[in-house]
Amino acid sequence: MVSIEWCLKQKNGLEIISLNRNMSESYLKMAEESIAVLPKVSESGIWTATISYYIYYYSLYALMLRIGIKCEIHSCSIEFMKTCLEEFYSKEEVDGFEEAFGARIDLQYYANRPVDKEAVKKASKGCKAFFIKTKSMLSTIREKQIEKIRENLAGKVR
Repeated sequence: MVSIEWCLKQKNGLEIISLNRNMSESYLKMAEESIAVLPKVSESGIWTATISYYIYYYSLYALMLRIGIKCEIHSCSIEFMKTCLEEFYSKEEVDGFEEAFGARIDLQYYANRPVDKEAVKKASKGCKAFFIKTKSMLSTIREKQIEKIRENLAGKVR
């Protein structure tokens, strides 16, 4: 199980960087493009799970870059969301993200693992709501909130 402290110590793990609105906007566009593609792959559980997960991920990463947080380890990005963005995302949203992550991994890398079709369908629906919420947050987050998040993460560096 990952922790924020572990993620901060990893190469390509959590890192505080300069705020980057341009890259944030690019990831948001990637999420939008993925939403447009999602209905076209509805017959494939593998691709529905994969695209649904990446809608969650691109949305979150857009917010992270807006805040000035970089991370190339997906489980660390999710841990950052759970630990440092708890005022923005509910437990149900975090759980939906984690379920989508698990379904994607199981379907892409473990062909013999059964994956509940309802879980894939739930991820497909949940990712769109997550995107909408995150897009709204990107336009309403305040500099004081960003500084508080960055300071909270910086305080975890040991």
